[in-house]
Amino acid sequence: MERIEPNSWLGLMGGGQLGRMFSISAQQLGYKVMVIDPNQSAPAISVANFHLCSDYSDKSALNQLAKRCKAVTTEFENVPAESLDFLSREVIVSPSYQAVQICQDRILEKNFIKNRGFKTTPFKVIDSYDDFPDQDIDGGFFPGFLKVSRFGYDGKGQVKVSDVVGLKKAFEKFGRCPCVLEKELKLEKEISVILARGEEGNVVIYPIAENTHKNGILDFSVIPADISAEISDEAKQIAVDIAKNLQYVGVLCVEFFLHKQQGLLVNELAPRPHNSGHFTLNACVVSQFEQQVRTLCKLPLGQTTITSPSAVMVNLLGHLWENGDPNWSDLLSNGNTSLHLYGKEKAVKGRKMGHYTVLGGSSGVTKELAFRLKKSLSV
Repeated sequence: MERIEPNSWLGLMGGGQLGRMFSISAQQLGYKVMVIDPNQSAPAISVANFHLCSDYSDKSALNQLAKRCKAVTTEFENVPAESLDFLSREVIVSPSYQAVQICQDRILEKNFIKNRGFKTTPFKVIDSYDDFPDQDIDGGFFPGFLKVSRFGYDGKGQVKVSDVVGLKKAFEKFGRCPCVLEKELKLEKEISVILARGEEGNVVIYPIAENTHKNGILDFSVIPADISAEISDEAKQIAVDIAKNLQYVGVLCVEFFLHKQQGLLVNELAPRPHNSGHFTLNACVVSQFEQQVRTLCKLPLGQTTITSPSAVMVNLLGHLWENGDPNWSDLLSNGNTSLHLYGKEKAVKGRKMGHYTVLGGSSGVTKELAFRLKKSLSV
């Protein structure tokens, strides 16, 4: 296992905010970053060392990346797996294209999880009208959520359906593309486990985050999650087992639903750093983004212990800019708070523009402060 030394070039597929934070971490360790992204104003472009403005399938750009870079990673799962496969013939690619291929397709992902003995919400693959459940015989799927198999994120590509009529409308709205119908369950909590796994199977795990969503988008995360030690240990073990089954190298997030009767249910996999792990930038010695660099370059994995009793990470969405820039005074005046803005040119409702993290003592007090600071932004 030969390390990739500093001053080497690293390739990055995708120039979003996750790519921006990866680039900063890579540069702090002495690496140079080359980004492929078709968007000339993507957040990572202003900090990366070189930008290839092209489609992710452009063979000319991929050849340039492979020629200059020692290793390549991705900042989001919707990069074509075929492009990662093409690159893997010339350079190190982490995570593997096989792992990304599974995680970028909800049908493949659900079947992968189920076939390896892990529990999920009840689901049914919908490829055509013939796959619709019979409401009289198989009505247990309603109410539920119809979710597109590919390219869905942050609540996009999913619709709540109450019956077969609603399912038909939603299926037609999505262009009759392959979908998954998931049974709606009354959940106790949503949590996520973020781990980093090296080439030799060594694993480090971050404190578990408890997540609250609004309109399908992560609103805030509280760390550590308010769960029992038994649930915590089980969630971590499932995440490690999934990473092993994927032969995964890199940073992986496993999102869980916690159900009162059924216990832990695996919801989704993210083959990259995750929004709920942004607290690691300020609350841990080594962030999830630095771990991504370390796993890619075959460096020792870093410490994941939280350095504060609790942390709360709050997303900043575009609607906060509707009447001009938010009022940052109270937030920036608080000594326990760190602000991260992603440098996006235009604020759009529902778009993640940044986040802030509050460190503190008890989770309740830290959460109260985080909410009070959010209210102050619109004053």
